[in-house]
Amino acid sequence: MPRGNKTSLIQKLASQASLAFKDVNESNIGDNKDLIALLNQVSAADLNIAPRCNPSRSKSTPKPTVTYMHICETPSFSMGVFLLDSGATIPLHDHPGMHGMLKVLYGQVSIRCFDKLDKVPDQAESQTQFVPPLQLLQKESLWRAALRGRVWYSEDSGPCLLTPQRENLHQIDAVDGPAAFFDILAPPYDPDDGRDCHYYKVLQTVPGAVRKDEPPSEEERWLLEIPQPDDFWCGGEPYPGPKVSL
Repeated sequence: MPRGNKTSLIQKLASQASLAFKDVNESNIGDNKDLIALLNQVSAADLNIAPRCNPSRSKSTPKPTVTYMHICETPSFSMGVFLLDSGATIPLHDHPGMHGMLKVLYGQVSIRCFDKLDKVPDQAESQTQFVPPLQLLQKESLWRAALRGRVWYSEDSGPCLLTPQRENLHQIDAVDGPAAFFDILAPPYDPDDGRDCHYYKVLQTVPGAVRKDEPPSEEERWLLEIPQPDDFWCGGEPYPGPKVSL
């Protein structure tokens, strides 16, 4: 804790997240007004993080273009910071059964979000569903999804919120320079509890497919679950900001 009994903003955020996600199964992320208000205040300076230029890179010793600063983790939530070099991408991935809150600290990111709809139908049904024929043998890894859109966020933007049902899949791109964002996931990733990260590739538009329960302006896509892309990996570096006690 900081000296002088002054509670840091990051400590306030962690304490409020602990309250908000005490029972994550009953949490509605949009109702966490106090947590969202604190998240809107957080800046790179609060975490002792300075905007940076792209580091020099050697072809013989490549370095990741995305790194992660771990701040804290409990069974209910995790907090950390992602740092992206200019042009870096966190590929399309999911957060199964998890809520998420993302707040840009510096730079600008583009976030493209999807919702899973359902898996590919059986082959007998597929004749009228425009299923890509070459993917029928991989139907366990093929999903229909609704494209929710692409939104640009900067440090002046409010947080990006995701839920287990809404905008749970997204791709994040650094735009016009390096960027960093503060990240809360509730509960954290835990492969032993069914919360592992999966990656996806967008295959094609589904012509003529409109769900009755979705706005007609939404576009549907086929998503193929893939291994983690070979050209993406996330490095780690120490978090330099105020300590958090929970």
